[in-house]
Amino acid sequence: MAQQTLNIDATLNPSQKTLAIKQQITYKNTSEDTLKEIYLFDWANSFSSKTTPLGKRFAENYESAFHFEKNEDRGRTTIEKIYNNSTTPLQWQRGDAADILRIIPEIPIKPGDSYIFNLEYTVKVPDDRYTRYGVNKLNDYKLRYWYIAPAFYDGQWQVFSNKNTDDLFLAPTDFNISLHLPKNYTITSDFDVLSESVSENMTTTELSGKNRSNAVLYLEKNPNFETIETDKLTIVTNLQNRRVNPPVQALMIDRVVRFLNEKLGPYPFNKMVISETDYKTNPVYGLNQLPNFISPFPDGFEYDMEQLKTITRHYIDNTLILNSRDDYWLQDAFQIYLMMEYVDTYYPKMKMIGNLSNWIVIRWAHLADLEFNDQYPMLYMNMARSNIHQSLTTPKDSLLKFNMNIATGYYGASGLKYLDDYLGDAVLNKSIKDFYSENRLKPIKSSDFEAFLSEQTDLPVNWFFEDFADTRKTIDFKIKKVENKGDSLKVFIKNNRKTKLPVSLYGLNKDEIVFKTWTKPIDSISSITIPSRDIKKLVLNYEGEIPEYNRRNNYKSLNGLFNKPIQFRLFQDVEDPSYTQFFFMPIFEYNLYDGVSAGLRLYNKTVLPKAVHYSLEPQFGFRSKTLVGRASVSYTQIMNEGNLYAMRYGFSGNYYSYDRGLFYKKFTPYITFAFRNPDLRDNEKQFINLRSVNVYRDDDPNNTDQEPNYSVFNLQYVYSNPNLINYFRSVVDYEISSKFSKISVNLEYRKLFLSNRQLNLRFFAGAFLFNDTRENEDFFSFALDRPNDYLFDYNYYGRSEDSGLFSQQLIIAEGGFKSQLEPAFANSWITTVNASTNIWKWIYAYGDVGLVHNKARGTNTVFDSGIRLSLVADYFELYFPVYSSLGFEPSLPHYDEKVRFIVTISPKTLLGLFTRRWY
Repeated sequence: MAQQTLNIDATLNPSQKTLAIKQQITYKNTSEDTLKEIYLFDWANSFSSKTTPLGKRFAENYESAFHFEKNEDRGRTTIEKIYNNSTTPLQWQRGDAADILRIIPEIPIKPGDSYIFNLEYTVKVPDDRYTRYGVNKLNDYKLRYWYIAPAFYDGQWQVFSNKNTDDLFLAPTDFNISLHLPKNYTITSDFDVLSESVSENMTTTELSGKNRSNAVLYLEKNPNFETIETDKLTIVTNLQNRRVNPPVQALMIDRVVRFLNEKLGPYPFNKMVISETDYKTNPVYGLNQLPNFISPFPDGFEYDMEQLKTITRHYIDNTLILNSRDDYWLQDAFQIYLMMEYVDTYYPKMKMIGNLSNWIVIRWAHLADLEFNDQYPMLYMNMARSNIHQSLTTPKDSLLKFNMNIATGYYGASGLKYLDDYLGDAVLNKSIKDFYSENRLKPIKSSDFEAFLSEQTDLPVNWFFEDFADTRKTIDFKIKKVENKGDSLKVFIKNNRKTKLPVSLYGLNKDEIVFKTWTKPIDSISSITIPSRDIKKLVLNYEGEIPEYNRRNNYKSLNGLFNKPIQFRLFQDVEDPSYTQFFFMPIFEYNLYDGVSAGLRLYNKTVLPKAVHYSLEPQFGFRSKTLVGRASVSYTQIMNEGNLYAMRYGFSGNYYSYDRGLFYKKFTPYITFAFRNPDLRDNEKQFINLRSVNVYRDDDPNNTDQEPNYSVFNLQYVYSNPNLINYFRSVVDYEISSKFSKISVNLEYRKLFLSNRQLNLRFFAGAFLFNDTRENEDFFSFALDRPNDYLFDYNYYGRSEDSGLFSQQLIIAEGGFKSQLEPAFANSWITTVNASTNIWKWIYAYGDVGLVHNKARGTNTVFDSGIRLSLVADYFELYFPVYSSLGFEPSLPHYDEKVRFIVTISPKTLLGLFTRRWY
C-alpha cells in the first residue's frame, strides 16, 4: 500500500514553457515518531541558478552549457501558496539548496496518522540540453522531476538535492494526475489513462498510477512511440533501429520481458514506457560510441542490448524501493548482472568487439579473444589501476562520473558473478528471484538482501558485503609456494590486500582444467591441499570470475623455469595474464633539426595501467640522419588509503638534436609523491617532484662561452585545483647546480563569473640565490617570453631558433610575455603578471607587465598587450600583439613575425579534454 498520495492538476502553457500546478498531498506517517515538519523534493527548482547544487555539479563536470544559459531561460519553481485542507496558510521555507522545501504542519503528525495539505505553484520547464529531460526545440516536453513530492522518513528524513544523478527517492506513491494540454499534444506515460475529454482548444487527460516511485511524462505534438504487446506486459517505446524490422523488434522485446519475468518474477504494472531519452541517459557504453552506419555486431544485437538495458533498469528501479542516493548499488549490480546472464544465454559466443575479432589485422590480438561480458570487469579495472575506483557503498553523488555511469555497476555485477561461482548450484539466481518476489514495492535496504542470502546457503556470504562492496581495496591473490606431499600438493595462497575473500584454485594440464576448487575466505596466508594427479600448472582465478587487480602473479608452474611463456605483439593490446607480454609499435615525431623521426617502440604498457612501465624508443631522424630517441622505466606504488595516493620512481633518458648538427643527451632519475583529497570528486591535488637532470650537449662552435654539460637538482611543489568556475594552480620550484641556484613561484588563476566573463591571471616571480654564469651568458637566466629550456622539459619544435616561424612558438612559462622585448632575460630576479579576459566567446584581450633585474643594467619595467584567439584553451591559441614597450606593434616592420602561437599535437595531452569530464 502506498505511503502517500499526490493529486496533481497541471496546465501546460507552451508559449511560456510552464506548468501551472494545483496539488494536494496526503502524507501518511508510517514511522514511530511524531513529525513536526515535512520535507519535500522540489527538484524542478534545482535549475533556477548557477549556484544550486545542480548548477555546481554541471560546473564540476565541465558542462558549460548550463552556466552560459540566460537566467530567464532557466527552469524554476515559483510557489504561490501552501495551505492545509482548511485553506489555512502553512509555514514553509526553502533552504540554501533551493530544491528542498520544509513544511511546518499546524499540528504534529502522530504515528499512523495522515496529513493533507495543498500547494499552488508554477514550474518553468528547463531546456533538455542539460539532462535530456525538459523542453526541446520542437516545444515537446520530456518531464521527469516536474512535481513536488514528500521525502522518505525512516527515523530521519532522506532528503537531498538534485545533482544530475537520477536518484530521486520516493516512498511508494499513488499518483492521480489531471493534465490540461493544447489539443495538438499527446501524452505518453507508464500510468493508466482513466479518461480523456476535449473542450475548446484543450484536452484534459486523467492519469492514475498506484505504488509508483516516479511520474515521467512525454508531451509531444508528433509522437513516434509504438506499442508492443507481450503476454507479460505492454512495452511502449520510441527506441528504433533501422537495421531491424518491426516484427523482429517485437520478438526481441518479448524475449527480454520473458527473460526478466523468469529471472525476477512478474512485473507488477501493466505498462512500461521505454524512450530514446531513457536509453541515452543510461546507454550501453561502447555501443553508444559507434556511428550509426558502423556496427561490428550482427543485425539486431545492438537493438536487443539497448532494449535489454533500458527495460531491465525500469523493471528494477520501479519495483525495488532502495535509497537511490545511498543504497543504489544493488540496483545497478542486479541490472548489469542480468544483462550478463542474458548474453550468456542468447549470445554465448559474442565477442567484445563483435565481428572485428575476425579481421586479419585484429584477430591476432588478445582483445579479439575477449567475450562480450569481459568488458565489465575490464572497464572497472580502468579505474582501479588508476587508483580512482570507489567502493560500491559510496553515496551516488560522491562518485566520479565514470564510476557512477559505468564502473560501479560493472564492478557490482562482476562481484555477483564472483559470488555466483563461489556459491554454486544456482543459489544466487534463485535467491535474487525469491528476494525480488518477496520485497518488490516495499522500502528495503541492501542489508536485507545480505540477510536473505545468508539464509539460502551454509557458506559465508558476509565477505561479499563487507570486504567486496564496502571497501575500495582491490583484489589481489598470489601463489606463495607449493609443497609436494606424495600424491598431493600443499598450496600456500596469499591475499595481498588483507581483505577476507575466497579465491578459486585451478589445476591445469596444458590448457585443460583437471581440477578446480574454492578456498575459504582468506585474509593473509592460507594453505589448501589438493590431489596432484595430472596437474602441470596451478592457477588462481584462471577463468577470471573474480575482478582481480593483478592476475599476472596467479600462475605457478610445477615444472620448468618460467611460470608463463613470453609473447611478442605488434601494437598495444589488452592484458593477457597467461603470458609475459612485450609490445612493438611504429612511432613518428617531429622537430626542426631531426625532421621527421621514425622508429619502433618496445614497451610493456597494456590498455590498462601497470605498476611497472618501461619503454625503449629508438628512432631515425631523416634530416639529422642520426639514431635518436628515448628510454624510460618507472614504478608506481599505489596507496588505497590516506592523502598520499601514489609514489612514482623512475629513470628516463633522451637523445635528440637541439640545433642543426648538434645533439644532447639527458638522463633523469626522479621520484614523485602525489597527494589528493580522499573525496575523489574534489579536483585538489598536490605533488612533490624530486629529480636530478643531467645534460650533455655537443659543443657549439658558434658559442664558445656555453656550458655544454651540467647537472641540476630540481625540487618542485605543485598545488592544483582545476575547475570550470575557479581554476587554480601553483608551482614552487627550486634548482641548484654547481654554477647557480634559483627559486621561483608560479601562480595561475582562472575565474568564470556569473556574468559569463572570464578572467585569467598569472603571477611569476623568480630569483637567483647565487649565479656564477651571468657574466658569460643568459643560458640559465629567467626568460621574459621564451625560456631557454636548459632542462629540456618543453616541447619546442625549433628550440634554438631566434627567427622564423618556429621562433614564434609560445610556451607560457617563466615571464609569460608574448611580445619579444628587451631585456629578454634576467640574471638576478624577475617578476611578472599576465592577465587576459574575454571580449567575445573565444576572443580575449591580454596584457602583461613585469620588472626585470639584471646585475649590469639594473631594473627595467616592461609591458605588452594584444588580442588572444583561444580556439582551444591551452592547446591551440594565437596571440596578436597590439601595444607594448616597443610602441604600437602593428605599425612596426615585420608584424607577421611578431604573432605568437600555441599548438599542441600530443594525443595524450588532447585526451585530457575528454577525461576531465569523466574522471
